[in-house]
Amino acid sequence: MSIFFFALGGLFAIATLGTLLTGVVGMGKGGAFNEKYGNKLMRYRVIFQGLAIGCFVLGLLTR
Repeated sequence: MSIFFFALGGLFAIATLGTLLTGVVGMGKGGAFNEKYGNKLMRYRVIFQGLAIGCFVLGLLTR
């Protein structure tokens, strides 16, 4: 079961990285995209990051 949580945590970590990069690039360019999606992307980044940490902790606890 711990392998499942580590794999899921890895997927959430990749989602965190993708969301972070999209948000940073959007912030750098500015414009309508940043105004519409900038705050949402950073919220999703925090959610994905929390889920990744939670999955890694669960993976360690189920060892």
